[in-house]
Amino acid sequence: MGIDLQDYQTTLKSRVTLSGIGVHSGKPVAIHFAPADADTGVVFQVVDREFRAIVSEVGATDLCTLLGDPAGQHVATIEHLMAALFGLGIDNLLIEVEGAEIPILDGSAAQFVEAIDQVGIEVQGVKRRYIRVLKPVRIESGASWAEFRPYGGTRFEVEIDFESPAIGRQSFASDINDDIFRREISRARTFGFMKDVERLWAAGYALGSSLENSVVIGDDNQIINIEGLRFSNEFVRHKTLDAMGDLALAGARFIGCFRSYRGGHRLNAAALRRLLSDRSAFEVVETSRRERGRSAELIAVSAAVHAPWTL
Repeated sequence: MGIDLQDYQTTLKSRVTLSGIGVHSGKPVAIHFAPADADTGVVFQVVDREFRAIVSEVGATDLCTLLGDPAGQHVATIEHLMAALFGLGIDNLLIEVEGAEIPILDGSAAQFVEAIDQVGIEVQGVKRRYIRVLKPVRIESGASWAEFRPYGGTRFEVEIDFESPAIGRQSFASDINDDIFRREISRARTFGFMKDVERLWAAGYALGSSLENSVVIGDDNQIINIEGLRFSNEFVRHKTLDAMGDLALAGARFIGCFRSYRGGHRLNAAALRRLLSDRSAFEVVETSRRERGRSAELIAVSAAVHAPWTL
């Protein structure tokens, strides 16, 4: 028996719009989702420039993931949206961006999920390709590390360790499907410390951050938000959400286990680059023909020269 995977690529059934503010710029922004043809991938359109949602387009990983040139045309803070597309299995989408940043909304991926559910998902007639991890690939940075390991599904094992007793050491581990993403990950919000606010503002970050879109930890190590946490370990669930969004930049879903300790956007991107730069570490596969109700068997396929995983 194989593993249960989606056979065909997907897009949205129709257009949908979301608007809000950018968490770092503090400026109003709007995004429009538009259906895209099979094999398009996820493409961000900013004015007259297009950015493909692949790791080779990443221009910065400071406090968020940014595609393009940080000093020029770019689109920033894409990770929560990309996590929603990864979690719900959306392969092809054109995202028109009015501004230079994706709206932060409530600091989680929940409203992206609601927008996708509002219009529905369309299954396309072209096979989905997967990146299957064949051997362990690991990267380290000080006490932090991240790795991919072979696994018969798509799994995340994320651990964080903060000095603040409000967070401490937390872990989250789960196989990923759309139901688990909706229930266990999508609603986990971004977080930060009140003691860091002035420094971030001076650097031009977090200008749109508020208690409406972030979990904030005060100088007394207490949660400032009146409503408290959505999960007892919301912090590590959000770090898992971030990792999903960053690894969605592989350009295809992966079959394997991603593990990290004290990770972040920079380490996630570095681990993905390390995997994709070693052609002996993965293969590109798709499901073979199967009878209804049976799990998928996987077959290796040749990747086009322009494929996203060809760095």
